[in-house]
Amino acid sequence: MKTEKQYKDLTIREFTKAADIYESSHAGIYEMCKDDYPYISGELTKEDYTDLLDCGCGTGPMISLLYEEDPTRHYTGIDITPRMIEVARAKNLPGVTWVVGDCENLPFDDNAFDAVICSNSFHHYPNPQKFFDSVQRVLRPGGRLILQDYTAPGPVLWLMNHTEMPLANLIGHGDVGAYSLDEVRGFCGKSGLRVEKLERGKKFRLHLVARKGPVPEPQRNDSLTRKEQIKNAYKLTGSKSGFYFRQTECSPQ
Repeated sequence: MKTEKQYKDLTIREFTKAADIYESSHAGIYEMCKDDYPYISGELTKEDYTDLLDCGCGTGPMISLLYEEDPTRHYTGIDITPRMIEVARAKNLPGVTWVVGDCENLPFDDNAFDAVICSNSFHHYPNPQKFFDSVQRVLRPGGRLILQDYTAPGPVLWLMNHTEMPLANLIGHGDVGAYSLDEVRGFCGKSGLRVEKLERGKKFRLHLVARKGPVPEPQRNDSLTRKEQIKNAYKLTGSKSGFYFRQTECSPQ
């Protein structure tokens, strides 16, 4: 079992090497990432949005596709690997923001984005709950997280986490773990995100759409006594001539 820093260092080294070929036709295992793009794009078309964040954006292939479809929106890509962001910035997409940063501690203001996407990056995060908590914080009320990654039935998932990924670490990959649907549902629940779609697709793909709830309406406190209500109203109006307050039955005037 590696430490958080060891996993993240592995990821940075892996994708520093991969950055220059990441979007090429000879990207090897990274070419499978392209299979996720139509699903994410399709989910995004279901609702309008203005500000979008791509977590683990790599060299920005998903943002490039979205930008080509609609350059009027504001897109932000974040990745932990500096070389990935260097390659992304070299595309010179006007209005697009590229950030080197950690998706478990997103360096953005609260309520900054209408949509957060994450494609084939989540299994590199040593602290999955921190990722969901951070996404919940930066999403605006009603905003959505659209995530694609790996999952599998129980026995296969065990093999992935205890055999395949440790072997991948030995050859320089920063894979940390894949999660069951129940585990992902638990991450969402603890962070305050409401699951709208959670399913296992072909080729062990995990499909998740989760939404941040709206701002709750202020609740009326009906437990106050009539005397307390009159006293509060008096404080609000500042009247010195009695219990006058606007349009109530208690006004002596």
